[in-house]
Amino acid sequence: MAGLNPSQQDAVSTLKGPLLVLAGAGTGKTRVVTFRIANLIKHGTKPDRILGVTFTNKAAQEMKERVVELLGKKSKSKPEISTFHSLCVKVLRRQITHLGYPANYTILDRGEQESIARSVLREIRVSDTQIKPSELLWMISGWKSKSVRPRGAASIAETDKEHLGAMAYRRYQQQIKNRGSVDFDDLLLLTEQLFRENPSVMQEEADRFDHILIDEYQDTNQSQYQIVKSLAGRHRNLCVVGDDDQSIYAWRGAEVEHILSFQKDWPDAKLVRLQDNYRSTGNILKLANTLIVFNKLRYDKELKAARPGGPEPPIHQFPNETKEAEETVRSIRNRLAQPGIEPRDIAILFRTNEQPRAFEVELRKAKIPYVLLGGQSFFDRKEVRDVMAYLKVIANPFDEVSLLRILNTPKRGISPKVIETIVESSLKKKQNIWKTLLDLDELAGVNDKAKGAVGRFVALIKRFQQQRESNSDLATLARDVISDINYRAELQRLYSTEEEQNVKMNSVEEVVNALGAYCQQNSKPDLGQFLQDAAIEDRDFDNDKDKKLQRNSVALLTLHSAKGLEYPEVYMVGLEEGILPHRRSIEDELGDSIDEERRLCYVGITRAQERLTLSLSLSRMKWGKPRESAPSRFLYEMIGKADNPNAYAPKRRPQKKRSGV
Repeated sequence: MAGLNPSQQDAVSTLKGPLLVLAGAGTGKTRVVTFRIANLIKHGTKPDRILGVTFTNKAAQEMKERVVELLGKKSKSKPEISTFHSLCVKVLRRQITHLGYPANYTILDRGEQESIARSVLREIRVSDTQIKPSELLWMISGWKSKSVRPRGAASIAETDKEHLGAMAYRRYQQQIKNRGSVDFDDLLLLTEQLFRENPSVMQEEADRFDHILIDEYQDTNQSQYQIVKSLAGRHRNLCVVGDDDQSIYAWRGAEVEHILSFQKDWPDAKLVRLQDNYRSTGNILKLANTLIVFNKLRYDKELKAARPGGPEPPIHQFPNETKEAEETVRSIRNRLAQPGIEPRDIAILFRTNEQPRAFEVELRKAKIPYVLLGGQSFFDRKEVRDVMAYLKVIANPFDEVSLLRILNTPKRGISPKVIETIVESSLKKKQNIWKTLLDLDELAGVNDKAKGAVGRFVALIKRFQQQRESNSDLATLARDVISDINYRAELQRLYSTEEEQNVKMNSVEEVVNALGAYCQQNSKPDLGQFLQDAAIEDRDFDNDKDKKLQRNSVALLTLHSAKGLEYPEVYMVGLEEGILPHRRSIEDELGDSIDEERRLCYVGITRAQERLTLSLSLSRMKWGKPRESAPSRFLYEMIGKADNPNAYAPKRRPQKKRSGV
């Protein structure tokens, strides 16, 4: 406790009842959470009666490591610390049968979801020009993050496109349930439903814990909010930690109202403010504090710098985005010439995914190493999805999405027509496709050659199931699968150059490596558990980001991606109306989108430790022609000249309303 400031000590020593810890940027939030867990245990709470929940695997792992460091490795009992999704996976494994799903349900990956979305759109005769499968999934995820079921989606749909999406949503949900599967959003939605419809089950799950701590509470969506209330309702020992000024994920369903209304939900809640910032210099925090007070619906607080002073952040205006990129990279090159400054110390933050192109061009010219966050997830690559599908079918042959993916991959003489016949027969008989494959002799319309190919496939899967049951090493199992199906030959068929083939094979090898690492870390490795962990990791927004940021390179990342990170030197670019704040938020005159954009700007500013540089372009290319742009209202707010923000807002022509389709 000696190393904690008075506010941190207050939060750590409050051990009963509801507690809201408002933890501003850089105020030692993780330290407070872990010390509080250790203090609960010191005062007699059994470690396994404590539940800590956060949003990413990285944050959960960091919290686990810090708690172990405080408690010592000899402690047999440990707190349960996990992400919301991992927590819900465990709850549903125990209880999902109450909702009519099998206990061994599978979690769909993105490719499997798109396949089902394409299928249901075909069923209701909706073409790709009306709704693309990816667009439907985006709509469904949006509804699910707000706890809206298919019937509710139909009632709130406004445009023709939304009505079609709601119709497809109902069929999509029925299809994945029929296959014994759930998607990533269902993990939260179904847990919320389970607790609401089964009070005894809710009580059984709630009784597992005496204390609950929720990190990043401002990022909770409606389902997470209800799950927390269900689990903490009996003992009321709920500690939530967060910062309303850093709530930037409304597009993911997060609702800042949850943290703003905490004291209304829990009237006896204690409030502790952490305001001593140990990250940024005083002049950086001065800008952040001046900006964020323009948001009216927020807790009253102000970041106080542990390190006053520091260089004043300059604001640079450039004639266009090309000049902005040139001068920003020139400044970075000059900074890298200073002793002790490394590329990894510098970040360029931007609002939209279109902005980094010009900066990439200039960084390449200057031969400065950089990393651009984003891109395709490891688990979304075709070759990885193929191998994972084999492992999923070996673990659970009733996983129809994975089964259909590998039935003729690599090609083994089972034509699309034969597969269609198998699927139609399964639907008529109301049985799983695997059962149809086992009874293929009874199937009409399939010739002997195709039946032979199907028989060899079934024998292959059965053989690997036996290998798994014999407690074979999982990495060896995966290697044998890849070898037996001759997947390298499949890559040689698909890709013309040896370089492409090797890149793809390296991804396949990485799956085997992941299995090997999993087996080393677990005394009782289980293929089903590995696949479950992989499904969760695939959707962890920080997973790919962390790997890339380990390189000694300048980071190019969006303001959303920058949350949770910090850099000695930060360049925030494109501070213009229509970019930050984004055009969509400006058009949303009745909503609170501008407030969220302001919070996003605040998050960007508070990533900087030593130096912050702000910049804007006075014109940008739009469809090949330069168009004037106006400075962001946030710049005026930061420098105390926000008397009339409408005076510098760009003029827009009135838009004609279009139909929904």
